[in-house]
Amino acid sequence: MKSICARVLGGLLLSALSVAHAEQPLGCVEVTVGGYKAPNYDCLSQQMGNNPDGAKAAQKNQEALNVPVNKRPPNQVGLATPAATSTRMGNTFGTSVKPQRPPN
Repeated sequence: MKSICARVLGGLLLSALSVAHAEQPLGCVEVTVGGYKAPNYDCLSQQMGNNPDGAKAAQKNQEALNVPVNKRPPNQVGLATPAATSTRMGNTFGTSVKPQRPPN
């Protein structure tokens, strides 16, 4: 009777350990072939994608890209800036209305 109970308890313990072991995520395996390491990119992508704050970060990135026109820098909207005008006019900036041109 004791041996039957011991076997049943041992079997239950093994099944509980196997279930607990199956629930834990397995680590990524790197394989070395011919001296070159080949990581498992599917595993790494899955580990990187399990970030609960990832959706919030993606939303903030999308909001940062959608800046209203009135808050964008002038060079992104196509307006002239003093630096761009100075480059275009050359050494005549502030002294002439004709931009500096190299001789033909």
